[in-house]
Amino acid sequence: MILLARLHKESGFPGVYFSFNGGANWTQPTYTGWTARSCTGAPGNDPPCQPTVGPIGTLPWYYETGLVSDGDPSLAFGPKPGPTGFSWSNGVRLYYANLTSNFSTDREEFTFKGFEAIAVSRTDDVAAAAAGVKNAWKPPVIVSRQNAALYSDHEQIWADNAASSPFFGNVYVCFAAFRGQEKSPNAAPEPIKVARSTDGGETWQEKQLSGATNNTQGLGRQDCGVRTDSHGTLYVFWQGADPATRQNIIFLTRSFNGGLTFERPRPIATFENCGRFDPVAGPTFDGVLGARTGTFPSLDVANGAPTGSGATNRIVVTWCNGPTPTTTNPGPNEKALVMSSADGGDTWSNAVSASLSGDRPNFPVIAISPNGQDVYIVYNNFLQPYQTTTANPRRMQGVVRHANFSSIGAWTDLHRGAIGDARGSSTNSLAAEFLGDYNNILATNDFTVAVWNDVRLAADCPAVDAYRQSLLTANPLPKPAPNIACPATFGNTDVFGGHFDDPTP
Repeated sequence: MILLARLHKESGFPGVYFSFNGGANWTQPTYTGWTARSCTGAPGNDPPCQPTVGPIGTLPWYYETGLVSDGDPSLAFGPKPGPTGFSWSNGVRLYYANLTSNFSTDREEFTFKGFEAIAVSRTDDVAAAAAGVKNAWKPPVIVSRQNAALYSDHEQIWADNAASSPFFGNVYVCFAAFRGQEKSPNAAPEPIKVARSTDGGETWQEKQLSGATNNTQGLGRQDCGVRTDSHGTLYVFWQGADPATRQNIIFLTRSFNGGLTFERPRPIATFENCGRFDPVAGPTFDGVLGARTGTFPSLDVANGAPTGSGATNRIVVTWCNGPTPTTTNPGPNEKALVMSSADGGDTWSNAVSASLSGDRPNFPVIAISPNGQDVYIVYNNFLQPYQTTTANPRRMQGVVRHANFSSIGAWTDLHRGAIGDARGSSTNSLAAEFLGDYNNILATNDFTVAVWNDVRLAADCPAVDAYRQSLLTANPLPKPAPNIACPATFGNTDVFGGHFDDPTP
C-alpha cells in the first residue's frame, strides 16, 4: 500500500491519494467539507461566490474542528495500538501530518493560538479512507505547542515501524518553530523541535533540539528530517549554519531513549545553496521569477521494517549542492550529493554525486531498501542554466536513479520523464513559477516507488512571462487574466510517479 499527499486549492490544501498495487494505479477519495468548487467564475466575469459544505478532495474534519489544512504534507505508517500495546497484528495506523491554520479570522473563535500549527490526522481503516468514508479518519490533533506569536513550519512525521525496537509504535514529528511570524527585520528565531507521541498520536510531548537565535547574518535553521533504526535510535537532521564559521551546515542529533533526551547536535556536512536569490520570488532554481528551491537533507535508514530482523541500519542522506550556473555566468552544475553511514551515524562517508554529470537536480529525495542493499533517488532535473530572462524555455523532467549501497558512487538511470517547461507552472499570484518541494520516494527490498513534480502538460503563457519580468522593473505591467490571456493548460502542473524494480536483484 502506497500513499501520496498532494496540495489542492479548495477548503484546504493537502489531499491524499492511495495505491494498493505498488504505485501502478492511484485513487483520490472524495469527502465532504468546506468547499468553493462551484466558484469557477468565467473569463472576464468573476462574480462573488459563497463557499459551502460540499465535496472535497482534501483531508476531512478540518472545517468541522475550526481548522484549515494548509500544506507541507507528510505521511507515515505505523502499527495500530491495541489492549496490550502496539503490534502489527492489530493492523496499521496511517498518520498524516500537515500545517494548519484557524478557519475563523475572528481571534475569539480561534481553535489554537498563533499563525500556523502542526496537525496530525489518523486512520486505522485505510481501505475505507481510500473509498471516501469520512468517518475512517479521526479528527486532526494539534501537535505543536502554540503561542500567539508562533508559526510552525516544514514538518516531517515518522512512526517507529520496526518491531525489534524498544520504542516500537512511537510517532515523531520534527518541525521549525518560527517565533514572531518573521516580522522583525533583524531576527526570526526558529529552533528545530521534535514532538513525540507514545499513545498512537492522541497526545504529544515537545522537545527543542537547537538554539533559537537567528539574525541577518543567516544563522537560521529549517527543513528537518526524522527516521528510526531497528534499535529505536531516533535520528533528526536539519540544515542551518555554524555561528563560528558562518558555513552552511547539515546537522544531526540522535536520541537513544525514544525521544526523551537528545545528544548535542553536530555537523556532518557543509553545503553551498542551490539556486539564486530573486528579490520578488526569493530563492529560485531555474531563473528569475522561477521555481522555488532550497538546500535541505533527505534521509532514510535501512531498519529492516516491519520486523527489524537482519537490519543493517545503514543511513543515507542527500541534498542539493551548488553553485548554480546562469546563462550569463556559466560554470559547474549543482549536484545531488549523497553521504552514508554504516555505524549508526558515528562516522560518515565522503559525499558522492548521485546526479548525472550535467544534470541540475532540484529537491532530491533518497530511499534505502529495508535490508540496506539498494539506494534510490528522485529529483527534478532542469536542462538549462539559470535564466536571467523569462522569455526563454525552462525545460524540466523527473529523474529516478539507483545504486547498490556497496558501490554507492556508481549510479544509473531507472527513468527520465517527459520534458516540460517550468514556466507553465504558477503561484496563485502569478508572480513566479510554483513547483513544490514535494518529491518523494520509498523503497522495498524488491522495488522503489517515486513521485515527482511534473510540467509536461503545462503550457507556457507569454503574457505571464512578460508580467513576471516586469516585476523586476520600476513599472510592472498589469496582472493578466489567465483565463483570457493564456492557453487553457497554463498552470496544469501534476505529480507523476512510477514503480521501478530493483535492477540488481
